[in-house]
Amino acid sequence: MGEAPLAELDAVLGGGGWDVGTSLEGAPAPTSPVRLGRNVCYVVLAVLFNEEDRVLLVQEAKPECRGRWYLPAGRMEPGESIVAAMQREVKEESGLECEPLTLLALEERGPAWIRFAFLARPTGGTLKTLEEADAESLQATWWAGDPSALPLRAPDILPLLDLASRYRHSPPHPPTLPQELPCALLCLRLLVAFANDTGDLWVLLGTAGTPHLPVVACGRSPAELQGSLRLPALRLLRDCLPDPHPGALGLLGLQHRAGGPGGADGICFNVLLSIPPGSPRAAPDDSRDPAFHWWRVEEESLRGQILQRLHTMATVPVHS
Repeated sequence: MGEAPLAELDAVLGGGGWDVGTSLEGAPAPTSPVRLGRNVCYVVLAVLFNEEDRVLLVQEAKPECRGRWYLPAGRMEPGESIVAAMQREVKEESGLECEPLTLLALEERGPAWIRFAFLARPTGGTLKTLEEADAESLQATWWAGDPSALPLRAPDILPLLDLASRYRHSPPHPPTLPQELPCALLCLRLLVAFANDTGDLWVLLGTAGTPHLPVVACGRSPAELQGSLRLPALRLLRDCLPDPHPGALGLLGLQHRAGGPGGADGICFNVLLSIPPGSPRAAPDDSRDPAFHWWRVEEESLRGQILQRLHTMATVPVHS
C-alpha cells in the first residue's frame, strides 16, 4: 500500500489543513459549486467576555425579536472568510472589535445551514448605545448576571455560554480556527480510528494513488440536505464495514477560502470519529471495499496523539 500519510495526519491533528484535491471517495460529488445565498447558509456567532467576566450581549432590532437579547450573530456574506464575518457581525451589532480565540462548537442542520460559534476577545471599539441604534441592533452591554433572566431572542445561546465558560477555565480541545485553503464543495476529511482496549490503533486510509485520509462530499439529495453532516461519513463506512456504529463526530479543524475555485464557498471539515471494538483485543474487520485499508499505527508519538484525542474527545463538538 505504500507509506502512510504522516504529513497529512500531522497537519490534521494539529488543526491545520491539507489540500482536498479533486478525487473524492464514495458517491459521486455534486457538480455544481457551493454558493452562499444559493444552496448553503453559514452563520457566525461570538461569545466575548471582558476583564470582569461579563459577557457581551446585544439587543435585537429586528421586528420579529425587537428588544430581546442575544449574542452577536449573523449570516456570512459571499466573499467573506469565516473569521472576517464573525468580526464584522460583532462590530456591527456591538461596536467592538475582536479577535477569535477558538471555535467553541459547530452547529449544523445538514449541509444547508451551518453555524460557527467562536470564543473571541475584545481588542477595541466602544459599546453601542441606544443613541446609536440602527437596523443591526439597538444597543450592547457587558452583562454580569444570569443571561436567562433576560428576555432572550432564543435560549439556544445558554449552552454556548456554558461551553465558553468551561473552555476558559479548562480547555477541552486545543485552540482551533479555520484555515485558509480553497474547497469547491462541502466535504468531510475523515480520520476514522479503531482502538482496542490494549492500546492497539488502526486508521482507515484511502488507497487510490498515494495513501490518504478519505474525503467524502456532502450530497445535495433532499435526505442529505435535511440530515446531518454525519450522513456522508456513515455512507462511506457502510461501504467498508459490515455493521459500523461510529462514535460522535468531533471537529479537528476546517478549511475555507473566500472566493474559492470558481467563486465557490465550500468547506472541508476535518473530523475524527471512532469505531468501537467488539472485544478487548479486537482488530478491525477488513474493508469490504478495496479502495480502503486499515493501517496499524506503530509510531508512538502519532499513536499517542490520536489516542489522547479519542479518549478525552479533545475536539470541537459538532451539534446536529
